[in-house]
Amino acid sequence: MASDEQKYNLITRRLQEVLGGDIIKGILAEGRSPKAYWGTTPTGRPHIGYFVPLTKIADFLRAGVEVKILLADVHAFLDNLKAPLDLVAHRTKYYEFILRAVFTSLGIPTSRLTFVQGSDYQLSKEYNLDNYKLCTIVTEHDAKKAGSEVVKQVESPLLSGLIYPGLQALDEHYLGVDFQFGGADQRKIFTYAELYLPRLGYAKRAHLMNTMVPGLMGGKMSSSDPDSKIDFLDAPEAVKRKIKKAFCEEGNVTENGLLAFTKAVLMPISELRLERLRGDTGDDKEEGKESTGSQKPFAADDAPEGTVFTITREKGGGPSHYKTYQELEDDFAAKKIHPGDLKANVRDAIISLLEPIRAAFLANEEWQQIEQLAYPDPNAKKEPKKKKEKVYHPPPPGKGKDTKAVPTPVDGIVADETRPSELAGGEPDGEAVPA
Repeated sequence: MASDEQKYNLITRRLQEVLGGDIIKGILAEGRSPKAYWGTTPTGRPHIGYFVPLTKIADFLRAGVEVKILLADVHAFLDNLKAPLDLVAHRTKYYEFILRAVFTSLGIPTSRLTFVQGSDYQLSKEYNLDNYKLCTIVTEHDAKKAGSEVVKQVESPLLSGLIYPGLQALDEHYLGVDFQFGGADQRKIFTYAELYLPRLGYAKRAHLMNTMVPGLMGGKMSSSDPDSKIDFLDAPEAVKRKIKKAFCEEGNVTENGLLAFTKAVLMPISELRLERLRGDTGDDKEEGKESTGSQKPFAADDAPEGTVFTITREKGGGPSHYKTYQELEDDFAAKKIHPGDLKANVRDAIISLLEPIRAAFLANEEWQQIEQLAYPDPNAKKEPKKKKEKVYHPPPPGKGKDTKAVPTPVDGIVADETRPSELAGGEPDGEAVPA
């Protein structure tokens, strides 16, 4: 049985920052299981940067945390129309498919996770009333500042982007959690929530932040930049092509997306697998039982005990084994590792991670159909609109261009048609009119 301190250390290890850690310590001291949520907006295709938070959730379950996964469909629509309303529902389903597949591939039991769709409660009367209350106390400056690193920034910001942070703050209360987990880019929204939720009479929550993984070309890994990221469903050929193009200057450790990915994803996953092999999974006794794909650590079979990552060399030279990221970084900085060798090892590790996810997709016809609906091919030729065939509808009786005019009734009597002879002043044909 892990102590409260051990559970806290497990919950917070490898995080970039923790706000309100005393809240979590207090809950553990009371003998309760902390409750948390991690949310994602179903917009662009999820990429391998998601491995960072999803891997961390394994630590939460090991520490006995009750975890909810929020599919924030309303937020997806509000964020400057990143996901058009008619696509949001399809993308929400797509995200759930892929998240479940990733969790399973990592050995994380989805049976211990609760998936929630934002619109299931965010459209309620109570939630919207609280949103209106927030609008009466939050300044435009604070709302814009809170979403500056998350909401798409445009020259003329929409009102939807200003209410976005408030909804994320309210989610903490309506999901009934003790802490929210997200990327370091969420920090301003987290401090916004800590300031304004108590003003509505709700408890202040703790906030945990993971590091952000840079893109393959430097900068942020983004769903909108295909060259900066690798998608979960990318085929091995696509992975090889993108890794080959990735920026990886010899000796450069400050602008190196591959090193950063190794630190934030590959080594933590390797460490989780090594701990699982030792039976060290804490409160999560189901971990690894339904995992798919290879669960082998990214270390050579003959590596020294404690090794979490091995660099093998393609052009001669023996392997190098690393127990910590710092050892790997130091060797790369000293040019003891060639960029080509780093690329090759990271490439093979990523292909190994993606293999069971892609296999699950290819085996699931429903998921494939959802993918087509969620992300339709923009280059696909649209079927020409069929011209409407003209259908002749005969006019009703008394209508139409060939219909003779009907004399106007006078005093309820319809006069007979006037004959030409009458117009000329003559008598009608036939018998004479009596005097």
